[in-house]
Amino acid sequence: MKIVGLMSGTSYDGVDVVAAEFTVEGETLWLRPLGHRGIDYDEELRASIGALLPPAATTIEAVCRLDNRLGEVFAEAAAVGLELAGGAADVVVSPGQTVFHWVRDGTVRGTLQLGAVARVAARVGVPVLSDLRSADVAAGGQGAPLVPAFDALLLAPDADAPARAALNLGGIANLTVVAPGAPVLGYDVGPANALLDAAARRLLGRPCDLDGARAAAGRVHPGLLELLLAEPYYAAPAPKSTGKELFHGGYLDERLAALGESVPADDVLATLTELTARVVAAECDRHGVAEVVAAGGGVRNITLRDRIAALGAGRWRLRTTAELGVPAQAKEAYAFALLGWLSWHGLPGAIPSVTGAARAAVLGSWTPAGPGPRATPVVPPRRLRVRL
Repeated sequence: MKIVGLMSGTSYDGVDVVAAEFTVEGETLWLRPLGHRGIDYDEELRASIGALLPPAATTIEAVCRLDNRLGEVFAEAAAVGLELAGGAADVVVSPGQTVFHWVRDGTVRGTLQLGAVARVAARVGVPVLSDLRSADVAAGGQGAPLVPAFDALLLAPDADAPARAALNLGGIANLTVVAPGAPVLGYDVGPANALLDAAARRLLGRPCDLDGARAAAGRVHPGLLELLLAEPYYAAPAPKSTGKELFHGGYLDERLAALGESVPADDVLATLTELTARVVAAECDRHGVAEVVAAGGGVRNITLRDRIAALGAGRWRLRTTAELGVPAQAKEAYAFALLGWLSWHGLPGAIPSVTGAARAAVLGSWTPAGPGPRATPVVPPRRLRVRL
């Protein structure tokens, strides 16, 4: 079965597109990567998304316009995915662009992703799975993170294997912990690129600190770091999820204002890099993992990656999913392709021990452009392996 997976994360810089072929052999699900590509949002679209995100006010007209504009972009991305799949696919998974994650008193009340899925289905002519988070929210879960379903299968341990963690460094850093004989754990740790990119836009006039070069030139500011580490979210117990409704440019502005002194741009970036590295390392240490397998756009930030590795030295080692056959930049898109495979076969894609839901939900809503999901029985896989 060939599936195209799309992913646009909290960095809202573009769409990652993958094509994958899934085959089942007994209790093993084999994934054959067929290709991946990144499609950048243009400046106008990035500005439109940024103008709509919290804490900004917006209008329903702006939401409608953005929904359909994103749908056009995702439709073109899906068409690229079909090319990667050799001209045809069975399913497209288009989770959309998250613009709001409604959390109140630690409970997720709702979540909103935009991307006019009907435009995607009309463009590619195959069924499209979207709105993947809502079913888990309706079951009492956080609706995030969803990638642990992929991590749990990819890192499925032998009985005597040590605990391992999967780390995704997107706009938000999230962690999945997989250990023999224990429930899978997964949650959003805190900001990764979200605050770093906000600082780069404000202080450098650039979308990001490429390769972490400016952070490497700066020094960690102890006072600013202390203010940032005081964020209550870090001490909250899992399950938990977060996004740019908390970690946004205004959040950084407030901390800098509370500091009461001017901090050079490079030192701000160095401090934010240290914040992410420390929060990630502390969680890895807390779970006693032996290995951390990283993915996401933040892996390309050499300064951040090296700092995380340094903090784990002697206790756990850092590697990337590329060593397991999954390109680090495209991992989340491959994960959503897997969620599409699970939903197509009527299997849950959310893990209650991760999201806090009362039950494991089959994820997503189908927009048909041909035959609907098959009711063919399938044995739930116990592991995922990559076939190159």
